[in-house]
Amino acid sequence: MERIYENSSRTLRAILWIAAGVVFGSIACLCLLLWPQRLPPYISQPPFKPEVTGTGVRLVCSGGVVAERLGQFDDELFAWLMFDYFRSRKALANKQLTLISGELSGHPLYSIYVILPADIEKAIWTLVGLKGSVLKSEVDWMCVTPATIEDWQKETNHFIDAYRGPAKRVIERMKPVNLQRYLRRFIRFKSITDPRIRNQVEPIPSPLTGSEANRLAADIIAVARFYDLPIDIFLGIGAMENNYMDVAGDLRNTIWKRAPQTGDIILRRKAGRVLVRNDSQGVWQITRESLRYAHSLFLADTRTYASLPERLRPPKILQVDHVTPDVLTTYSGLLRNLIDRFHGDITHAVGAYNGGPGAPNSDYAAGVGMVASYARKVLERSAAIQGLSLADSHQAHTMSSCLSPKVFREINNPCGCRRYFSETRLCPSCQLPANA
Repeated sequence: MERIYENSSRTLRAILWIAAGVVFGSIACLCLLLWPQRLPPYISQPPFKPEVTGTGVRLVCSGGVVAERLGQFDDELFAWLMFDYFRSRKALANKQLTLISGELSGHPLYSIYVILPADIEKAIWTLVGLKGSVLKSEVDWMCVTPATIEDWQKETNHFIDAYRGPAKRVIERMKPVNLQRYLRRFIRFKSITDPRIRNQVEPIPSPLTGSEANRLAADIIAVARFYDLPIDIFLGIGAMENNYMDVAGDLRNTIWKRAPQTGDIILRRKAGRVLVRNDSQGVWQITRESLRYAHSLFLADTRTYASLPERLRPPKILQVDHVTPDVLTTYSGLLRNLIDRFHGDITHAVGAYNGGPGAPNSDYAAGVGMVASYARKVLERSAAIQGLSLADSHQAHTMSSCLSPKVFREINNPCGCRRYFSETRLCPSCQLPANA
């Protein structure tokens, strides 16, 4: 019995010692983790540093030069349109602009930067000069190294080369669902860059939202195809008139008439005639008298208007003060009448849209032609970059999948086509002809 008791005591003591070791070991580990440690000194690196010159001391970017971000976008085509717009601004002449791509939370992001001097004071005064005409109220600048600028410029050159290439005339063959995506971006771009908004000219119009631009794009496609109109010319007229925004115009425009009609605002009466207001309405800037003429053409037209979406169908009775923006788009499509009147001469028809059949405005027609040519080129080139099957595709892949992100390599394949590769992924749809 004594031996059994002795063995049990030894076992109990061993267990107690082991438990005590575990407890003290745990306490030691906990103390080691929680014991205050001496941290290495942290020295914040400022974005700029002083530099002594012959005329005094100046602050310069420690990284190299100042880069001011002009804009950031989540859509490639829209980013390119804005980049091309900034390149055309007089305030940015002779300044280096870059368009770069990246990703945020798995989604593409495109940024436009203007490169400014390393001297902080000079950069600030440059930004002051850009404010209003180019910059918004906020300033978003950083210091970047020459190596970074070099990489940015290489990427920018890839964008320039891609959008500068030739493109086939394919707008007319695109499915409406695909074409609408392109027109929506162009329409919204033109409204955002309207000079009245940039220069804060009263009354300042409101740029179109994405949904408003999308609705107008659908209407333009429907009306252009219903009347068999050149869609690029139709786009050009909308841009020339009001950059697609619903703003009243020609508020001082008047016209003498033999007798007033329903809805006329009479300003004067003289010798059996009346002077009435003839201001313009909406996106297409159609005057009150032109609206009446367009409605008479509609009433005499033999086309099947039931094939148009209901919101685009004009009513049988015209109320000049209560015409919806959608129906105004349909009335503007009666440009077809002018094209037929001038035997297919688009230039004279467009000039007559503004100046009247008796005095076509050639300057207006030239402006419409410039916008139409630019819209066609950039939209068709964007479609070519995407590799979108224009006549047969039922769904376009996203605009961002082709030239992003970061660095691109062009590979010539044995089959004669070529593809754009990026550091992180290949866009399988970006197949272009060898001569593109």
